[in-house]
This record gives sequence, structure tokens and C-alpha cells, in this order.
Amino acid sequence: MSTGLTGSCLCGKVTYDTGSDPLWITICYCKYCQRATGSDRMIEPVFERHHFNFTAASPAVFTQPSEGSGKDIHAHFCSDCGTKLALTFERWPDKIGIYIGTLDDPTRISVRPENSKHIFVSEAPSGTLLPPDVKIFQRHAAENDGTPIEPTIYSKPVVK
Repeated sequence: MSTGLTGSCLCGKVTYDTGSDPLWITICYCKYCQRATGSDRMIEPVFERHHFNFTAASPAVFTQPSEGSGKDIHAHFCSDCGTKLALTFERWPDKIGIYIGTLDDPTRISVRPENSKHIFVSEAPSGTLLPPDVKIFQRHAAENDGTPIEPTIYSKPVVK
């Protein structure tokens, strides 16, 4: 029985249950996320790791240091079809972020100003529209030691 949101890879071999609703949603424009998604950004709902469960086959894991923090990022993917499903982080071992497109029903996630933030806006392509009333960060939202960074919040849409 599902206790959260469910999702899977393209071939259906690797499935998951988030175990809860997301803590927040990160929209990231860093080069890692651009390459990982083949898009200009990644939309990443973030969950408590201890609630999350891969419910079928376990994914393979690719590890690479973040250019932003120097800490390892672990990409969890299906070894059969190659779908990237989730990210875990050396920096935040108790959290897991999922690739929103792997959800069985992505429309169950509502991205709103109060539950989201845009990070690595400095690496966003020219012409990117930044919404009003959302926390915007040029790079990370916190220093490596965990100290929060003050966000920029625009009162109207801004084009980068």
C-alpha cells in the first residue's frame, strides 16, 4: 500500500514510493541538472530519505562531485532503460530528490511560491523567466556549513 507518491523508470523495472508528500520543490539550473535532464532545468521534489522506498528492483548509482559544493551527488537510475529516478547527496544524507517526470502522476505536485525555490539561477539560460514571490538563489540556498543564504524575491516576473 502506497503512503506517498509513486513512480517508476521508463521500462517499469525500478519503482518507488516516496512515503510522504515533498518537503519542498527545488528548481535547479546548474550544469549538472541541465545535463542530467537534457533540459534547461530540473524540477526536483525533495523528500525525507527514511520515508522513501524503492519498491521493486534497486537502481544503479552513478556518483560525481558537485561543481557547486564539492560534495558527492548520487544519481539513481535504471540499469536497463537508463532512466534517472532520484538524487541523493553527501551534503544532505537524510534527503532524496526525485526527477518529477518519473512520478506516475506528476500533477499531484503543485509548485507554488511557498513550497519552492530556484537555485543556480546564475547558470540558467538567457531568457529564463523567473516567477514572482519565489525564493531565488544565484547558486546554492545554503553555505557548505549549512548557513542559509538570503534569497532574492521579485515582486513581478523577471527575465534573466
